Amino acid sequence: MHITSKLPQAETSIFAVMSSLANEYNAINLSQGFPNFQVSRELINAVNQQMLADKNQYAPMTGVLELRQAISEKIKLLYNKDINFDTQITITAGATQALFTAITAFISSGDEAIIFEPAYDSYDPAVRLNGGIPKYISLTPPHFKIDWDEVQNAINERTKLLIFNTPNNPGGFVFDREDMLRLTEITRNTDIVVISDEVYEHIIFDDLQHQSALLFDELFDRTIAVYSFGKTFHATGWKMGYVVAPEKLMIEFRKVHQFNVFSVNTPIQYALADYMKKPENYINIPSFYQSKRDFFVEAIKESRFKVLPSHGTYFQLLDYSAISKQDEFDFAVWLTKEIGVAAIPISSFYHDKKNQHLLRFAFPKDDDTLLRAAKILCEI
Repeated sequence: MHITSKLPQAETSIFAVMSSLANEYNAINLSQGFPNFQVSRELINAVNQQMLADKNQYAPMTGVLELRQAISEKIKLLYNKDINFDTQITITAGATQALFTAITAFISSGDEAIIFEPAYDSYDPAVRLNGGIPKYISLTPPHFKIDWDEVQNAINERTKLLIFNTPNNPGGFVFDREDMLRLTEITRNTDIVVISDEVYEHIIFDDLQHQSALLFDELFDRTIAVYSFGKTFHATGWKMGYVVAPEKLMIEFRKVHQFNVFSVNTPIQYALADYMKKPENYINIPSFYQSKRDFFVEAIKESRFKVLPSHGTYFQLLDYSAISKQDEFDFAVWLTKEIGVAAIPISSFYHDKKNQHLLRFAFPKDDDTLLRAAKILCEI
């Protein structure tokens, strides 16, 4: 049987590859971005209570009303933005499904999508699966500043989508207000839809304020903003997220959403709605993760790795050029097999596998795990 692959160049995700290696060689896994500490017992108990209350059947396609209301209230509190919970919020099976659905809804054959690199690895294949053409704006360390003139020059009549992520995985950089204003200016009077990947909205450090697309009325009018409960509440395995968009875009998003997932986990939705009634459950997250970042950076200060700035997400980039000239993938494999710590090569977040001698280390781990990993890294 002859099969024509729709993604002939696609490989197994680097996250799966490195986590598998970590398991095989019993290495400390700082590669894949998942916490190794407990989800709130209050939230776990709330899910159980909803299950026992028989909230176990299909949820509405758009999401449980109570959860959409809770999200609307959170947005009002954080961004002073009035969002209609009926027409502008949809609950999704995690952020990756939301991203795929949004890209599918707005990319057709021959359309171009601008992607800022380093980029989460689902953007590119989702564009290609829908017949689109990715156009890359590559940013360079240590600060990954955007040349907005380059972005302007990349836009043409075929540009239908622009995808960005702030705080950025894996770079740890964040868009500032000027970036958002330039993005607003560049997309003005175009038909470009913007996907604002804001899954790390609550994981931002150093007294910086998250510049959500929801803060900019003109920009929001063309934006689908994507969020993740898994990132916020340390429950990545639940695969729960949501999108916020103006009604005209949400109508198109829901047309696709209903056919690739329809609705998502019902008891968890009700539990999240209750849990979000206490704003402290998400407002205190930045300080929690900043302490994790600072703990890890302090623990490796005697190592030969160079620490790059990380102003958001729960990832820390380290430059290993003083240790080895190997390319990033080979060094990451060596570090896992021979040294016992797994990380992610940043080249995996660039379409051309650009080698910059950088690895991404995930620090949403308990202190003992971070200390054990840091001790090993300091001995190299």
